[in-house]
Amino acid sequence: MVSTSLRRGMLPIAAAVLWFATPAMAQDISPAHLAAAREAVDAIDATEQFDQILLNAATQIKAELIVNNPNLQNEISNMVDENALALAPRRGDLENEVARIYAKLFTEQELREIGQFYQSEAGRKLISQGPAASRDMMQAADVWSNGIVRDLRNSAQQGMRRLAPPAEASSAQ
Repeated sequence: MVSTSLRRGMLPIAAAVLWFATPAMAQDISPAHLAAAREAVDAIDATEQFDQILLNAATQIKAELIVNNPNLQNEISNMVDENALALAPRRGDLENEVARIYAKLFTEQELREIGQFYQSEAGRKLISQGPAASRDMMQAADVWSNGIVRDLRNSAQQGMRRLAPPAEASSAQ
């Protein structure tokens, strides 16, 4: 039987093996496949939702530092901005990782087709109008759902009256 401490010691080793094995699996993606994935990711604005992360982090860190050193507000703001700008090129790392994720899920041909569609007029419109359509769709689904629940409740209550008439009505007969 393996001791608990030995099993605990094996966990970091197993994690390290998985960590180092992942890049090897990622190398199975051809450069053309990865390029198609990058094109699709760019076309669908897949990482746009992450655009504010660095800006929000900088704003939060400035606020934290300025609270303790209000007399250094300008210096802190400039220093954090400089550091944030130095980190901005790392955005490419996210783009590459997201492209790898898409490359694992879709064939090169599928990615090219996705990229072509979303670069078309209809695809760009879908991206720009998609959030509004989703919002309106959820509102319509809520209205529909409420109506379904209401109608099912009413028909079930009517069915219950037929199954088990009120006690007063059956004793009056």
